Amino acid sequence: MLYPELFKQLESVRWDMDKDIPWDQFDASLLTEEQAQTIKMNAITEWSALPATEMFLRDNKHDSDFSAFMSIWFFEEQKHSLVLIEYLKRFRPDLVPTEEELHEVRFEFETAPPLETLMLHFCGEIRLNHWYRRASEWHTEPVIKHIYQTLSQDEARHGGAYLRYMKRAINKFGIEAKAAFAKVGVLMASARRTAQALHPTNLHVNKALFPRDTIQSRLPNPEWLEHWLDTQIKFDAVWETKVVERILHNLSLLMDRSFKSVQELNRYRKELQASLASGGGAAPNPA
Repeated sequence: MLYPELFKQLESVRWDMDKDIPWDQFDASLLTEEQAQTIKMNAITEWSALPATEMFLRDNKHDSDFSAFMSIWFFEEQKHSLVLIEYLKRFRPDLVPTEEELHEVRFEFETAPPLETLMLHFCGEIRLNHWYRRASEWHTEPVIKHIYQTLSQDEARHGGAYLRYMKRAINKFGIEAKAAFAKVGVLMASARRTAQALHPTNLHVNKALFPRDTIQSRLPNPEWLEHWLDTQIKFDAVWETKVVERILHNLSLLMDRSFKSVQELNRYRKELQASLASGGGAAPNPA
């Protein structure tokens, strides 16, 4: 089981909200109104770890190891929302999200294949790590800069934990797992060709609630994310390339095959699908 080891690893680097956040360094003159508004939207977005955890537990009833790991992931992700709310309570109490605003992003996600969902959230952690690094650079107030840097490091560790479970899945399921990971990898590394931000909180997950079946669509300002990325933190092609490179690098390690582009990964995905269709039980040999 991976859970006991991951618990020890993440426990050893876990930050304390009272001791590790430099609250006394707050400088009101360096926090703008638009920056404060984005903190509220991020606090609500992070609250969506609640329905995501409910989804993971529902769809992984067969996997007690991974389900137990959710206790760590859920705790740390909810703490992200909590620390952003605490920042607002201290310095912008007028912007603290209401319980109704938080509850609005808790809705049921449709059942999805566990392997594809795992890969989707692995890529989401990589993307969020980069978003928060960029947010830390954009903000001018020192306490929130520190908070976003702290959150970005958590997201990187979570991505590493998901990667461990992906390696375990390949050992268990072989080509089936590789095909699932490659399929979602192609999607999540192709953001430059889409009009929307490719992150789990911005994907449709319940047809019955369409179009209000994404986390972002249920925020007080549904257009916030795109504005935050494009206009505020300026998550441009350079930063998007960093995300794609990390996804391809990790998949290269995972599949034991080098992917220098999304096109190379897509070709490999097609090879895997062809092998599955023909009843093959092993992944195609590296070129």
